[in-house]
Amino acid sequence: MGVRGLHGFVGSSCPQVCTEVNFRELAEQHRSEHPGRAPTIVVDAMCCLRYWYTPESWVCGGQWKEYFSVLEDFVRTFTAAGIRLVFFFDGMVEQDKRDEWVRRRLKNGREIARIFHYLRAHGEQPGRSMFFIPSGLAVFTRFALKTLGQDTMCSLQEADYEVAAYGRQNGCLGILGEDTDYLIYDTCPYFSISELCLDSLTTIMLCRQKLCASLGLSLPDLPLLACLLGNDIVPEGTFETFRYKCLSSYTSVRENCDKKGSVVFAVADHISKVLRSHQGERKLEEMLPLGPNKALFYKAMASYLLPGQKSPWISQTPKAVTTLDKQEVPMSSDPESKQEVPTNLEPEIKQQVTMVSDTEILEVARARHVQAESYLVYSILTSGEVECSNTLEDALDRALPSQAFVYRPVRQRVYSLLLADGHGGAGSCPAVREWFVYPGNPLRHPDLVRPLQMSLPGGTPSLRQLWLSQEPGAQAQRVEVLLACLDLSASREELQALESPFRTLCCLLIYLFMQVDALCLEDLHAFLAQALCLQGKSAGQLADLQLDHVDPRAVQLGSLLVRGLTTLVLVNSACGFPWRTSELMPWNVFDGKLFHEKYLQSARGCSAEALVEQSRSRLARFHQLKSIVCKACLGEGRRIVSQQLWRPHHTGRWGRQGPGSHRTSSGHSRSSQGQYWRDQGPGSRHHESDPWRRHAPSSGWSN
Repeated sequence: MGVRGLHGFVGSSCPQVCTEVNFRELAEQHRSEHPGRAPTIVVDAMCCLRYWYTPESWVCGGQWKEYFSVLEDFVRTFTAAGIRLVFFFDGMVEQDKRDEWVRRRLKNGREIARIFHYLRAHGEQPGRSMFFIPSGLAVFTRFALKTLGQDTMCSLQEADYEVAAYGRQNGCLGILGEDTDYLIYDTCPYFSISELCLDSLTTIMLCRQKLCASLGLSLPDLPLLACLLGNDIVPEGTFETFRYKCLSSYTSVRENCDKKGSVVFAVADHISKVLRSHQGERKLEEMLPLGPNKALFYKAMASYLLPGQKSPWISQTPKAVTTLDKQEVPMSSDPESKQEVPTNLEPEIKQQVTMVSDTEILEVARARHVQAESYLVYSILTSGEVECSNTLEDALDRALPSQAFVYRPVRQRVYSLLLADGHGGAGSCPAVREWFVYPGNPLRHPDLVRPLQMSLPGGTPSLRQLWLSQEPGAQAQRVEVLLACLDLSASREELQALESPFRTLCCLLIYLFMQVDALCLEDLHAFLAQALCLQGKSAGQLADLQLDHVDPRAVQLGSLLVRGLTTLVLVNSACGFPWRTSELMPWNVFDGKLFHEKYLQSARGCSAEALVEQSRSRLARFHQLKSIVCKACLGEGRRIVSQQLWRPHHTGRWGRQGPGSHRTSSGHSRSSQGQYWRDQGPGSRHHESDPWRRHAPSSGWSN
């Protein structure tokens, strides 16, 4: 994240930039200087996820009660010191940073492959050096913080810009994060989350003024330095030749200098000497191989300019302003200017084009997005583009399909609900561009996914009806639409009779077991038993659980369920919140390590009594929930059977051999087993037809 090589440079070659500070002392000083104004720290939450996730177990799907307890302690400590926290989360990926997003996702995919290789070889969780955050952590952290009463925001662009702007405009005590871009922005002080000691409330402040003094630069020069070194917009290789020339010139006059750290010194030296000379701008144009990257380069520099700021490296007149996405880049009309923003920026000039035209609906969606109350809805309505990062999925287990495919039919119905209003029905809706990470997907382009029409008595209600209506029957209608998105309308009465959080769990399990034939009765027992036992366990008790071994399949099942919960958050948001968002949170229905324990017990043939830890009340509830799930699946032609009934015939560890029965939502069966998953693999562009309701275990992905 941030500027290439700058973090390592500061640590090894420029340690004077770093100063230890105490937040309690800073807060006291702030109160004395600004009476009546609470000291505020703006937190880049995406940078803090690894710091916050301290539970020992991470591979099994997330220790959510433990994690929530960690967040409570974090908030409580700052609150006790009289410090207000404002949290920002990334709301969407900007197009200029899509290539970088893809590069990181592919790198994460390789890391996940190594994790599963380790699991198969050793049967235990890898060490912290291979740590990978549990699926859905960023999504659920938003709602956890809101539950804890914190100001939580979701950005309308890359979060670091909004964090820096908020910190500057509101006179904040500082920014807490881990991104060297905060050394480049001219904003409030930047503090390191990785160096934070919560007990003492001390951390490291990275001072951009001291960085400038060490490099012989001024604050307005830092964006140019960042772009020449490479950042999330300018690829690292763009100026590699230029940096080599700077380094060669720099090291030729300095003996015994460290070449790695000297790259930053050399580029800074070139900026401060050559580019500040009378011919500096012309030299810049001559030495940089801008070519088609010229517009990108100037846009990258302008991306560091906060509202009201100007750059000496971008010629500017007040009458000529070009809008690039959400940044304003001053341009010069002076023909003598050597460094005006080039005219080929014009193709970048655009106004926001949305997928729907109802401005009131867009305003509601925007407000819910900014306040971190919804998930993905605003992106669908405005850009028709969504993304989902890596999930702990085993590319070699071809029995279990990726969560991206399992929940795609739900997303397709949500797309229909959100987009059909302005397009005369789902059939004429535009495709949504999905950047979903799954094994074998090279992410060269998004999957184009067509909305899928729902079957509802009286037709699909408008968003105005769902979101704005206060009529007596509106809430019941919202629930009806939510269940239709999951294709669970037939089980409405049984599900509505359940209390939270078991209603959520049963909805998800019915959907999963009707979608994936590889799931067996033992899996159902494990999911139900862990949810029931979870209710009576504290975070400390869950932390003390010890596993005999870790099973790769159970790891993927844990991630599959958690991704199902994030999908339910999307559905609930799109339907106007028929259920309380708190009902959908994982700390109420899932613990990865507890699930793993129950999975191993169930696979060994443990009785229901043993699974629910000899509790008579839990046993009664276990049989009730199991009956609801099995009855709903049987009504759709899906009989959940024990692994013992089909294990001798499987093609993989858990699969069944031969053609499976795949039912569409219209009830017609298909026998061409596996074809749907192969069609969904890398390279496929359009996904328009109604997906099959169930997917046999031997289908897998194209790799």
